[in-house]
Amino acid sequence: MSLKAFHIVFVTAATLLAAGTAVWGFGQGTTWLGVGAAVAALALPVYGWWFLGKMRSVNYL
Repeated sequence: MSLKAFHIVFVTAATLLAAGTAVWGFGQGTTWLGVGAAVAALALPVYGWWFLGKMRSVNYL
């Protein structure tokens, strides 16, 4: 597995974990945890999109 592929898998897993933590945090009544995790769950795909765009412009040779 390339470093690029690993990075995308890791960002996807982190996004899912953050979304699950947000749902759990709101369910437990811990608003600050839910909000923080929800912000992370929204920011991680943005970062992943930025990373993919940056990797497309990198010349490998």
